[in-house]
Order: sequence, then C-alpha cells, then structure tokens
Amino acid sequence: MQSIEERIQELKRERGAIIIAHNYQPDEVQAIADFTGDSLELSRKAAELDEEVIVFCGVHFMAETAAILSPEKTILLPDQFAGCPMADMITAEALQAKKAEHPGAVVIAYVNTSAAVKAECDLCVTSSNAMKIVSSVPADQEIIFVPDTHLGHYIQEELGREMIIWDGYCPTHSRIREVDVRREKEEHPEAVIMAHPECPLGIREMADQLLSTGQMITFAAESDHKEYIVATEMGMLYRLRNENPTKKFYSVSDRALCPNMKKIDLEKVLWSLEDMQHRITVPKETADKARLSIERMLELS
Repeated sequence: MQSIEERIQELKRERGAIIIAHNYQPDEVQAIADFTGDSLELSRKAAELDEEVIVFCGVHFMAETAAILSPEKTILLPDQFAGCPMADMITAEALQAKKAEHPGAVVIAYVNTSAAVKAECDLCVTSSNAMKIVSSVPADQEIIFVPDTHLGHYIQEELGREMIIWDGYCPTHSRIREVDVRREKEEHPEAVIMAHPECPLGIREMADQLLSTGQMITFAAESDHKEYIVATEMGMLYRLRNENPTKKFYSVSDRALCPNMKKIDLEKVLWSLEDMQHRITVPKETADKARLSIERMLELS
C-alpha cells in the first residue's frame, strides 16, 4: 500500500507542484517540504521557482504575500483557517484612521500583516531587516509602525527613534515567561539564549542573541557554541537539530507553540494536492499597492 508521503510525491509530479514550509510547521510537514524558511524568504522562493503550483505550508498572510509576488502562480494553503492572531490585530480601516491622525507619517508594516494592511503602508519589514529599513527614514519624519508592539519597541530602543507603535503582539511569543528562560538556563548553564524580537521586553533583555528565525539558523550553523536555548515557536527545533546534529537545542517552554502553525498536517497537504485547494488570491488593486511596499523593502534591504 502506498504511504501518504509517497502519494504526496506522486501528486506533486502530476500537478507540477512544489511544497514550501515555514520554520514553525510540524516536523513531518517540514520533512516533506522542498524548501523551508521564514515567511518572506519562502514568498521570494515561490517567485523564483519554475513550478506553477506552490503548496504553502504556513498561515494565511504568508500565502497572500506569495500570491502578491507571484500573481500568475497557483498558491495553495492546505488549511484555509490557518491564520495569524497578530495579523488580525490590525485592519486596513483601523490603519486608515490612524493615518488620518498623523498625515504625512511614513507607515511601516511588519510582514505579519494582511494584504489589505500592506496596501495601506509605505514600507514592509521583516525582523531581520527592520533596523535597516527604519534607519532609512529621514529623522524628521513621523513613523507609524504596525502591528507588533514588541518588535516596534525593540527597534525604538536600539535606534533611539520615536515611533507611533501599534499595540499588537504574537500570543505564542507572549506566552514565553522569564521564569521559563531562567529554568532552562539553570539546567543548561553553558547554553546560549537565542530569542526572537517578537518576545516581550523581559525575554529580550535575558537573551544573548536577538534573532529572526533565519538568523537563528545561520547563527547556530556558524557559532562554536554547542548548546542553545531557543525562545521562539517550538517548530524551529526540528530544523535546528536536523541541520546541526552535533549541537543541542532546548525549547524554552512547551507553551511556545502556535496552534495556527500546527493546523497543517500531511493529510491536509495531500488533500490540497488532490483537490487543488485552498487557492489564495488577492484582488489586483490591493495586490498592486501591497507589492509596492514589499518591493520598496527589498530595494532598501
């Protein structure tokens, strides 16, 4: 009898499809993916690939970004209800109201936002290039930063640049507590603490390295350290351990789990390929405006 993994590979060939998965996806999904990475990295990869069908194992805003950058391709999200609570904490209408209060402000959006919100922005940023992008804005210009308050305040602290910061947050990173970090450090005193900038201030202050998911992959590969405490979503451990078999990685807490990232499993990947569902599209007017904010970011970074 054919295994589910074998059937997925067969359907990939039939459909001319490729599977890409975010670093936070379940282990078995990352294992069958052709490429893994962070959200923007995967969207750029989707645009570069020859394949016309992209199965995007992530959450809705990520598949939207891929659709914006590759409007001619078929972008499939295996679970249409895989959303992002932080992205949902801001709407285009709410941002329009904030812009009306601060006419002339430069609006910068974290990529963890919907296409409609990106369309209202001047620039997008990732956690890895945010410092550089914000630094490029003239000092006399007001900045509205949405939606992640923790990333926004981290940038503000590092650059000494005042910004109007939206009060959104990632529930998964907010569940990581200082007591969790202290416990892991006591158990593994030689371990380096790697934390994501989406973490609250107390966690950021305890970290040895504040890094995006992509930067964590690079740092772990290039560092001489043998042990790491990882303060981000637990899915990161699969790739870190797989690519660094001689090193040890410890999750900071079993609460650091994103239920939306875990909605996709092998069965849903299979059904997605069988039924060519669920296709993610973005209205052309929205996509064209949103694409400008992403392209400006790529030019600056």
